[in-house]
Amino acid sequence: MARRSTSSDQVNRRTIYVGRGNMGQPGTAKFPDNTIISSKYTIWNFVPKNLFEQFRRIGNMYFLMIFLVQVIIDSPTSPVTSGLPLFFVITVTAVKQGYEDWCRHKTDNVMNNEPVHVLRGPQVCTEKSRDIQVGDIVRVEQDETFPCDLVLLSSDRQGLCHLTTASLDGETNLKTRTALPQTAHLSSETRLSSLNAVVECILPEPDLYRFSGSMVVIRDCSLGEGGPVDRSAAQPLEQDSLLLRGASLKNTKFIYGLAVYTGMETKMTLNYKSKTLKRSVVEKSMNKFLLVYLGLLVLMALISTLMQHFWYGTLHDYTPWYRDMNKSHLGVWKSLKVVTDFLAFMVLFNYIIPVSLYVTVEMQKFLGSRFISWDPALAEPQTKEPAMVNTSDLNEELGQVEFVLSDKTGTLTENIMVLKKCSIGGVKYDYEDGKLLPSDCMDTTDGPPLNSPPLNTSLRDPCCLIRAAALCHTVHISECDEVDGPLGGRQTKRSLPEYYASSPDEKALVEAARGLGVIFLGSDNHQMTLDMKGDEERFEILTILEFDPIRRCMSVILRQPDGEIWVLSKGADSSILPKVVSGELQKTQKHVDDFAMLGLRTLCFGMRRLTQKEFAEIEECLRVARTARTDRDRLIEEAFASIEQQYHLIGVTAVEDKLQEEVPQTIVQLGLAGIALWVLTGDKRETAVNIGYSCGLFSRDMVIHSFTSEHPDGLRNAEVALGLISPSELINGVQDVQATNKRADTPHGLVIEGSCVAKLLSDRPRLQAVCQRVSVVVCCRMSPLQKAEIVRFVKELPGSPITLAIGDGANDVSMIQEAHVGIGIVGKEGRQAARNSDYAIHRFRQLRRLILVHGHLYYIRIAELVQYFFYKNVCFIAPQFLFQFFCSFSQQPLYTTMYLAMYNICFTSLPILVYGLLEQHVPYQLLEHSPHLYTDIANNSWLALPAFIYWTFLGVIHSLIFFFGSYLLFNPDSGLVPSGETHGQWTFGTLVFSVMVITVNLKLALDTRFWTWLNHLVIWGSIAFYIISSFILGSYLWPMFKRKNMYRVFEHMLIAAPTWFGASLLITLCLLPDIFQHALRRQLYPSATQRAQLEEASYRSARKSKLRMSNGDRRDAEQSVPLDSITAAMRWDGTAHSCPRV
Repeated sequence: MARRSTSSDQVNRRTIYVGRGNMGQPGTAKFPDNTIISSKYTIWNFVPKNLFEQFRRIGNMYFLMIFLVQVIIDSPTSPVTSGLPLFFVITVTAVKQGYEDWCRHKTDNVMNNEPVHVLRGPQVCTEKSRDIQVGDIVRVEQDETFPCDLVLLSSDRQGLCHLTTASLDGETNLKTRTALPQTAHLSSETRLSSLNAVVECILPEPDLYRFSGSMVVIRDCSLGEGGPVDRSAAQPLEQDSLLLRGASLKNTKFIYGLAVYTGMETKMTLNYKSKTLKRSVVEKSMNKFLLVYLGLLVLMALISTLMQHFWYGTLHDYTPWYRDMNKSHLGVWKSLKVVTDFLAFMVLFNYIIPVSLYVTVEMQKFLGSRFISWDPALAEPQTKEPAMVNTSDLNEELGQVEFVLSDKTGTLTENIMVLKKCSIGGVKYDYEDGKLLPSDCMDTTDGPPLNSPPLNTSLRDPCCLIRAAALCHTVHISECDEVDGPLGGRQTKRSLPEYYASSPDEKALVEAARGLGVIFLGSDNHQMTLDMKGDEERFEILTILEFDPIRRCMSVILRQPDGEIWVLSKGADSSILPKVVSGELQKTQKHVDDFAMLGLRTLCFGMRRLTQKEFAEIEECLRVARTARTDRDRLIEEAFASIEQQYHLIGVTAVEDKLQEEVPQTIVQLGLAGIALWVLTGDKRETAVNIGYSCGLFSRDMVIHSFTSEHPDGLRNAEVALGLISPSELINGVQDVQATNKRADTPHGLVIEGSCVAKLLSDRPRLQAVCQRVSVVVCCRMSPLQKAEIVRFVKELPGSPITLAIGDGANDVSMIQEAHVGIGIVGKEGRQAARNSDYAIHRFRQLRRLILVHGHLYYIRIAELVQYFFYKNVCFIAPQFLFQFFCSFSQQPLYTTMYLAMYNICFTSLPILVYGLLEQHVPYQLLEHSPHLYTDIANNSWLALPAFIYWTFLGVIHSLIFFFGSYLLFNPDSGLVPSGETHGQWTFGTLVFSVMVITVNLKLALDTRFWTWLNHLVIWGSIAFYIISSFILGSYLWPMFKRKNMYRVFEHMLIAAPTWFGASLLITLCLLPDIFQHALRRQLYPSATQRAQLEEASYRSARKSKLRMSNGDRRDAEQSVPLDSITAAMRWDGTAHSCPRV
């Protein structure tokens, strides 16, 4: 039984009562059951809820208002003309969302009906997962998944269990969870059924790595046994007691757990929340264009309304003769007539706003994103796991990236750690082949290697650091096959342990200690066992202070076999060294700097002895802090600080993390594409700078400016070197201005330390000026929130550049979510970054293909799609506007209702959709290896104002040709029309519409460079469908309608010989200038992309000629064009020509 506590001091906590006693508070609300609901809709609310969501879009609401206006007023067009396209768009979107939600319902039903084992009285019953309630005791067996969030009560391993959270965060290593001693021995159903306890814990929250609470065992006795009630003090519950839904039990036969969060309150479910909405630059441009065209629509309606009332007001009696009105009624009637006429013209011209644009863009993004997942070059090389696309709304944003902000460890590096060096007692050692050798004497004949017995416990002995590395960690083991042979210098037949760790640093150190003969054999029942050259030693684990990014260290309190109590700590030098009171501090600090210069990751080890009295005080302080109801985090922080101090310095370890393959080449190519790379890392300055040199960010001729706690004047020195201020403006006699003597073209780099970020960001204009002048920025000692602050700072630089953040760990999630585009690396630090990113890849080098190929093509495709949509709608509506000058502004439509309804849906939408999915104006391989082509699309050039004006002007010109060309050619005086024959209005409108449909489709055909059978099908099929449908409707179906104004009009137009000549002439007049314009631009002012196209075409032509002339082996004929020869022939000159289109 479980009830909520309503006490005022329990606002942020929940109380769960376990057992048979009547301890609950009556009248309180129940907790939810374990039902999972990931669906958005039910069968009852689907229609109203989906319609409400869709009509929140401005475009859909606009067309709904137009439809209502057509219904209410005497509209010049049928409500079908706007209602049918709107109905189509709404229906397609509803069907898509309904299908997706139906799939979610099916998944929910499977999960909610899974069988689970729940303790009911003294028996375990099988029930459905959805029936679990908070306070139930659940049994989970090996390899099963936890059905809800449980607090571990007991297991077959005396309160210990192992689990994997791969489905939550991607970490495949085993994690250990520990039950409280008060419940760890309750491993039978009978004993558990007699448990009475009260659990208090924090309210549900999505943070997978935060949990706190307390448990009070009220009664603990076997069923039927008597005895006094055991009222123990509250014991703290931490993250290491929580079993999350979705995790799987491993290497443990069974566990019993108490359900604390169920259903929609489990942490896994709470993490299903939607990410912050990100809008791409293309979407913002599209919205601006819509506003412009909305303004044009209002302008056309206003002009037509004024012209109509001017026409009727001056040439005719304004009011009907049959209506007898006084002056007041006449004024009201005229005002109302002006409003209704304005609305009628708005209806007549409303198709300048493309109703199908939204659904087409949505389909293009959704379907286009599949190409990223299908690209084998973006898959994991060994497992072939594809790249992940978590959002399809930012595909084109990949083509506009200006800044890449990257994590270092696991992103630029392999995140495979190997111990290389260490410092012990002020002496440096190298780790080679399982031996520690003094760095200044690598010859093993100079002395015994430090893996030989005997081992003593002197603090200055290297063994102390080795043993500290084997004890101070949270590594777990899994037994492997037995090995027969030497292990750590002795013969053994013990099974070789395989280590699992959430931190690769810890795993590297424990494996190195094993190689040196100090073997960690595992931990069980709050004890840790070491094998030291054949002698097993057991250490009692008194408490573990887990690592956190604020303290930047972790500690373990152990009781040695001789009874002594130690605090062993390891962490960053900035966390450990300031707290050292004894040891070789100065030498060790120098060694830390030396290791960092080699690009190695350093960890400092310190120790502190505690008396029994000191430990008792510490234990009580920790218990009070961990069970506190208010200010718990602050109290725990203070308790940790009181423990982690007054260290004796043991030594330093240095592990190597190698660069990933092709990292320097990728960085160079991104630079050639005009993309700046910043590195944000938590490592030391020296490590970060060394990695900067290794991966090619820093060059030897580059001037590096540092702004750190040791160099507080670094920013001002950089300002002087970059010419932002003169040396005379320096204050306090700063001396370090040597960079001012460098040549003006010398590259500059900036190194920023995390401790100085707040100060720098308080003076943003100065920092912005420096960052815009330097070539590279490396930020070290960065916390997760500081990384996000730097990303936000870059986003606020002048010009609002598009940022991309890439990382692989949980500490990178903040910056990934802050950037315009977030890329997660599926790495060894788990999948938190991948799960919270927009896209997830496996290697840093794949970023090159993602940006230079997919980003480039997606931007080109959607930019052309958006511009083409507005172009074809200008072609559609401008003749309608021109026709009003010939029909006395009577609101008479030029086109029939069928054409108005089907133009955007059936006759012109499919070709541009297929173009937006398949177009490749440059081959994949050439784009990837010619990064300068990326500059042709920089700064949103294809959707900039010149491109917008070009497409709008093109639409106006073509519409003038459609209208006036048809008017002049088919005038009775033109000589093309048989004597005495006159074409009616519907024939004229049909001719204009026919020329328009064919022209806009052929215009897209001219722009298409990558032809597939699908392109041919939709382009020629759309034209054919228009002709066939018009013929059938006009000749056979139209007579069935009440109005027969289109009866045989299309047939009559087709059989007239002048129609074919006139239509061909008008289509040629529209497209010929466009052909000449493209040809002249390619010859006289080609962009880098156009030069690449010409070179690629010439090589293809040469290859075909060679194939025709050659009678040799066909395998030579099948070889592709040498990429190097194409890129070399282009000889990019470094200039980028922004143009409306290629």
